[in-house]
Amino acid sequence: MTDEPGATADTSPLGTDLAWALLQRYRAATEQPEGGVMALDGLDVLRLHDDGSWAPMVPMDGAARHLFDLYLPLVARPRLAIAQLGQSLDGHIATESGHSRYVTGPDDIRHLHRLRALVDAVVVGPGTVAADNPQLTVREVSGPHPVRVVLDPRNRLSADYRLFRDRDAPTLLFRSDDTAPPRGVEVLQEPADGGDFDPHAILRRLAARGLRRVLVEGGGRTVSRFLAAGALDRLHVTVAPLVIGSGRPGLVLPAIDTMDEALRPECRHFPLGHDVLFDFRLSSGASR
Repeated sequence: MTDEPGATADTSPLGTDLAWALLQRYRAATEQPEGGVMALDGLDVLRLHDDGSWAPMVPMDGAARHLFDLYLPLVARPRLAIAQLGQSLDGHIATESGHSRYVTGPDDIRHLHRLRALVDAVVVGPGTVAADNPQLTVREVSGPHPVRVVLDPRNRLSADYRLFRDRDAPTLLFRSDDTAPPRGVEVLQEPADGGDFDPHAILRRLAARGLRRVLVEGGGRTVSRFLAAGALDRLHVTVAPLVIGSGRPGLVLPAIDTMDEALRPECRHFPLGHDVLFDFRLSSGASR
């Protein structure tokens, strides 16, 4: 990338706060900005190119460039399904007991909260709710809370979990029957063939509600089902430099016979403190 003319010598480099504000402004855009130029407060900041690359139109520091490199591919699309996992070097996301706080470090936690702030809805399965009792809100960075979506095809979850009791963000609960919902939580019925929901059906139901940009946050089984179904546009896997040696695996897909059948998507990688984030592009689907 090269700087384009127009920036004055006395202009202070654009930093992370303004870079994040620009990403937030365009997070809900339904179409590309006019001329591919993204602006903030009347200042043209960067130009998006048709091939997905971008060029700065003002001086910016390295941290701002890092934010744009990582998150512009997400903001630039009006419809997105992305999944995220944080795992150990040997591919585990938790111990056998389900303890996972924290496999990855604070930079990856902040990254996860940035993802939440850039999507319309965040999806988790029943195992994540039962093990972590999560809030699924945006706290580490500025930005709106996503709609929280819980997949519970076997009606395993009670009304005692935090995201069913608080009113911090709207919560949708997918179930396979009309079991009485927790108070204040909307239940959506969806067939669960073989005991699980069809990932494509879940995304269609959410899109019909205007929730077109979706983060599948966990756990490993839920992310694996969305990946195996070819329902994801991108997959973020952050690998931490530790070895657990046993425990709950991250991705588990149907068995293959040869390495020719393995997924080999386009991949970028970014440092996140001591961790490494792998950003897989699955725009053509995850099918083999």
